[in-house]
Amino acid sequence: MGAAGIACLATSLPALAQEVDYLAELKACRSIADEAARLACYDAKVGAIVTASDEGDVKVVSRDEVRRTRRQLFGISMPDIAILKGDGKDDEELSDLFETTIASGRQTGPSSWRFTTAEGAVWEINNPPRKLAPISPGDKVVFKKASLGYFFIRINGQIGVKGRRVQ
Repeated sequence: MGAAGIACLATSLPALAQEVDYLAELKACRSIADEAARLACYDAKVGAIVTASDEGDVKVVSRDEVRRTRRQLFGISMPDIAILKGDGKDDEELSDLFETTIASGRQTGPSSWRFTTAEGAVWEINNPPRKLAPISPGDKVVFKKASLGYFFIRINGQIGVKGRRVQ
């Protein structure tokens, strides 16, 4: 179980109980010189983590699960959640752009389009330029954060248009 591939997320504990930093306690075992005592420490701390996981107080999440969740939540205003911030090890995390594909798209009026990304997010474009080609499944789409909850959306390399996530 490598630290680079997982993250531990402790859920809230009862109001009077003290929150436990399982990872810090496990790391503290490394400083014990005596091998038998160090092994006993590791056994006790790993046992505590397994028990907490079985009881639902701790959840081990893979980097891929975090990446998928961040992709699904892209475009939604959310509070700062440490587990979703990323660790800077992925190029995608360092980029201002988000790239994906369109799963479906339809024109909802004479000057508006709605489309769904591969991750299931629903986006809306109002007043697109007349030369915007129809949106089709499989089209590549790139989002770049703009202001006031809007994004610049570029579909298949066409001119960028302003849009927002609606679901």
